[in-house]
Amino acid sequence: MLQVHRIREEKDAIVKALAKRGIDAVSLVDEAIRLDEERRATQAELDNTLAKSNSMSKEIGNLFKQGKQEEANALKAETSQLKESSKGLGETLQQKASALQEVLSQIPNIPHTSVPAGTNEEDNEVVYEEGDIPELTEGALPHWELAKKYDIIDFELGVKVTGAGFPIYKGKGAKLQRALIAYFLDKNTQAGYTEMQVPYLVNEASGFGTGQLPDKEGQMYEVGADNLYLIPTAEVPITNMLRDVILKEADFPIQYTGYTPCFRREAGSYGAHVRGLNRLHQFDKVEIVRVEKSEDSYAALDGMVDHVKELLNELKLPYRILRLCGGDLGFTSALTYDFEVYSTAQERWLEISSVSNFETYQANRLKLRYKDSQNKTQLAHTLNGSALALPRVLAGILENYQKSDHIAIPEVLRPYTGFDSIS
Repeated sequence: MLQVHRIREEKDAIVKALAKRGIDAVSLVDEAIRLDEERRATQAELDNTLAKSNSMSKEIGNLFKQGKQEEANALKAETSQLKESSKGLGETLQQKASALQEVLSQIPNIPHTSVPAGTNEEDNEVVYEEGDIPELTEGALPHWELAKKYDIIDFELGVKVTGAGFPIYKGKGAKLQRALIAYFLDKNTQAGYTEMQVPYLVNEASGFGTGQLPDKEGQMYEVGADNLYLIPTAEVPITNMLRDVILKEADFPIQYTGYTPCFRREAGSYGAHVRGLNRLHQFDKVEIVRVEKSEDSYAALDGMVDHVKELLNELKLPYRILRLCGGDLGFTSALTYDFEVYSTAQERWLEISSVSNFETYQANRLKLRYKDSQNKTQLAHTLNGSALALPRVLAGILENYQKSDHIAIPEVLRPYTGFDSIS
């Protein structure tokens, strides 16, 4: 969430920057400034009323000591009125503060200067490509057909047990899934990330802290009876471990990794592009999260991008990196790089990771701060990335490593699977 003092001081620049997202933010920004002025005016009036009441209370005590009961009682009547006024002003202040928070929560993060203008994924900028697209044998199959042929993923059984988008992994398919999780975690911890096992359910404060709530697109699964939410990514519980924390400079850099299943309703997702593993309601993902000082966060983002590149290079999957345009940028992100692996059988690119810098946007919601070298309190910068999301990585492996009578296993995964092919 943007800081209101920044909106006041940089109104025109913020409106111009948000135009990169295709948003006319003038009315929201003006409303935030208006509500903040009213909130501050109410706060000043409340402070003056309380100060006057306190002063009169002292005077009443002195008058009683001096035996001036009639004057003291007259002042007591006035203080009663002041207390009523204070109560009303306090309620008004709370209403103004809540209204301001509601407006601020509707304003997305400001795009970084390097973010290209654009309205949708067609305007994203390809910044890197790696790997050769393999030539498949005649009759090559998409991964959902390979899953059926080798009996390693059962989509229909998942529909029976739960519904569409909840596949069941079987035999070597399940073991390959587990191998990928272990490999990603090992690589992340070797790179300095501390592994965390976190809850799969979070409370409303956690959902708000990282920007999933308010849920404008209806993507969260809610456990209504307990007011809890199934996590859409490990980013949510991991980052919220630091909610309401003031860090010291010696604490940086903070680097966490964690494996979790992830749950997303994916409302409105239909068609051939969501077949098989392309889009699921439950999927496995290994996440990396960093918390940095502001001056270090973009170097950290570059390091996260290089780390994900190393994973894909070792898996020997053809991939590319895109810098997302303003119209495709996530609500809370200042800059995002998407990684896409090429699905040879489907002849299309599949997103398998997003690596983002949120700058202070999440930290302001989380009240995640640190003391700088001058002992001043500053908001930290938060970053996260998939390292990696499994479904489309698995789809890429199945399709790109398929042979006429088997699927080869990437060499780097063989110590984890204990087999070198699926046949």
